[in-house]
Amino acid sequence: MKRTTLSGRPLFCLRLLLAAVLVLSVAGPGGCSDGGQPAGGKEYPPPPAISQPAGGQMANQNVGVNLVTGIEQVAQRTIPAVVHIEVTERREIPQPFLPFMNDPFFRHFFGNPEPPGKMEQEIKGIGTGMLMDAQGHILTNYHVAGGATKINVLLADGRTFSASLVGGDPKTDLAVIQIKASGNLPQVTFGDSNKVQVGQWVVAIGHPQGFNQTVTQGIISAKHRSGITEPTSYEDFLQTDAAINPGNSGGPLLDLRGEVIGVNTAIASTTGGFQGIGFAIPSNMALHVAKQILQFGEVKRGWLGVSVQDVTADLAKALGLKQVRGALVADVMPNSPASRAGIEKGDVIVTYRGQEMADASALRNAVATTPIGEQVKIDLLRNGQRQEVTATIGNLEKEQGMLTSSVEKRLGAKFRAVPPAEASKVGLAPGQGVEITAIGEGPLARSGLEKDDFILAVGEQPVDSPATLAALIRQLPPGQTVPLLVMDHRTGQTVQVQISLR
Repeated sequence: MKRTTLSGRPLFCLRLLLAAVLVLSVAGPGGCSDGGQPAGGKEYPPPPAISQPAGGQMANQNVGVNLVTGIEQVAQRTIPAVVHIEVTERREIPQPFLPFMNDPFFRHFFGNPEPPGKMEQEIKGIGTGMLMDAQGHILTNYHVAGGATKINVLLADGRTFSASLVGGDPKTDLAVIQIKASGNLPQVTFGDSNKVQVGQWVVAIGHPQGFNQTVTQGIISAKHRSGITEPTSYEDFLQTDAAINPGNSGGPLLDLRGEVIGVNTAIASTTGGFQGIGFAIPSNMALHVAKQILQFGEVKRGWLGVSVQDVTADLAKALGLKQVRGALVADVMPNSPASRAGIEKGDVIVTYRGQEMADASALRNAVATTPIGEQVKIDLLRNGQRQEVTATIGNLEKEQGMLTSSVEKRLGAKFRAVPPAEASKVGLAPGQGVEITAIGEGPLARSGLEKDDFILAVGEQPVDSPATLAALIRQLPPGQTVPLLVMDHRTGQTVQVQISLR
């Protein structure tokens, strides 16, 4: 189970790894991520719902709810639509005694035997999901189903089905899987996460530690948490003290009206278990991503063409700002929507589409969910004066493709994202690293890298796609020496190499 740290506290994804079975397998040459909505008052507009509640909603989600029987009613109404997910992943790892091949003591007794290949490792895990519609689509976390080679789903009524992956988005840690079932299927109802209030009562349902249909309750402890699992991903978590544990991943966080307001994703913990700090992806973001996956098979994101950073207290003072809010423009890409709109380096973007922007993460999330081609109003501060500009939002994927092509020329190689099924085979987590698909004369070849090797990080920054690699390399000048964390496709060993950019 992958974990990172949050202010010194380990952070765990919620899928429980049940077992790792090692099976000796001679192979040829070759080798749980945790899951934005804008922070601080800038909200995603609710997308057209897959199963939205009828009529308007009150700001206080618990108004009119009987607090004595409310949780009981939520459980009875929702449990039938919450499913238990069992996944199997297979991956290849280096043969255990390969690290000792260069040890003189080892060679004295065993000579220098031919490497026996790799071990095949089978990993089983569990998670939770929620039925979204009558067609059997199930919303869950990407770290539950994204890298699975086999997915089984257990319904609350005892029926079991094999499921297939419809699509996933590692940047938000969301995935949609589907079962083929006859008859009517229960389904959850999604609420408006923009209206969630701190202190509001919530209910979590899932399968922690494999205990099916577990119901817990708590409150919303905080909103707009970002930088929890990955600083460059799209995050704006709801924080809750409802008890969630490994196995809860992908399960619903509900208000007392029985409406899903979040997808349980991660916990901050020193033990790997519940310590009162859990995180859920807001339902509005989850619905937006799910609808994109169902419509396109992927998530299409808007693009403005700016690099931004948070406004700190020192920056606010230096810029003469009255509030420590907004996104400071650190760079503007040439021929981008931002440059054509007249946005300049040093501007502070304070509102976007009429919503206040608290920080850089808020702007990044808001732009990503804007329909491509839409004209948006942006308010910014320049030299202490407020200005309004209009930008036509571009296509992030298209622009990243052009950027990737340019960076490939600088590195002398071509790359691809590692498919989840292949990632598990070589010992990588879903969404980790890029694979070199072709290599010619250039910095990478001079450093000894080969076709099929993997680049995992540039300096301290992890790489999860060719676009991320391109964005990291683009900002570095020619001639600069750059450390890369790479994995050898033959042995599975990771090493750091130095390249000089051209």
